[in-house]
Amino acid sequence: MEIIPAIDIKEGRCVRLLQGKFDQETVYSNDPVEMAKRWESEGAPRIHVVDLDGARSGVPQNLAIVEKIAANVHIPLQLGGGIRNLSVAKSALEVGVQRVIIGTSAALDTALAEDMFGALGEQAILGVDAKDGYVAVKGWEQTTTEKAIDFAKRMTGLGARRIIYTDISRDGMLQGVNLQAMADMTNAVTVPVIASGGVTNVKDIRDLMSLSLPRLEGVIIGKALYSGSITLADALAAANPL
Repeated sequence: MEIIPAIDIKEGRCVRLLQGKFDQETVYSNDPVEMAKRWESEGAPRIHVVDLDGARSGVPQNLAIVEKIAANVHIPLQLGGGIRNLSVAKSALEVGVQRVIIGTSAALDTALAEDMFGALGEQAILGVDAKDGYVAVKGWEQTTTEKAIDFAKRMTGLGARRIIYTDISRDGMLQGVNLQAMADMTNAVTVPVIASGGVTNVKDIRDLMSLSLPRLEGVIIGKALYSGSITLADALAAANPL
């Protein structure tokens, strides 16, 4: 299982938010490029980058920084935040990102989602962000009336080939992974799933592994790495036991 460090960019800095709340941020670095180089040097197989300003505004705001990250590391990047049409997705891919995350645009416009998944194939990941079991959109500031699992099934039917599933209630809280929700989502779809939200320590990684979910491809870790409650080396060892 892949361990994927997260770099969340807001106003050019590497930050973490509590449950996606923009007024509850902690700044961990003024240099996202150096942070990416650190995670690569410690063994990360890929990096999950979120343009928080883009998620909120609807258009990526930090592509220049993302391009610098891509130019300074040799591992693949996946990018989310404000990627809500095909031209923007292609712009992100052109600066060196391997995969883009489609979230709000898919939730709000079925035809657009189908076009994007069809055009981008493996280069697109469906972002399913759940708040109390329902899909959250627009930087998690709004919630739809569609259940996350129903949304995931609908989108895979339209061509989504991979899912990142985030439980917002656990994100940045260091309270552990919602194992039941992750199992339910992974068992409900037929494509690979990357878990996100709540990883606090090595036990959380082991608990995810113990679910024995063949389609659980990886887990994104953010605040736990930055706060020191888990090291990347320990997370990698737990996810890939000898």
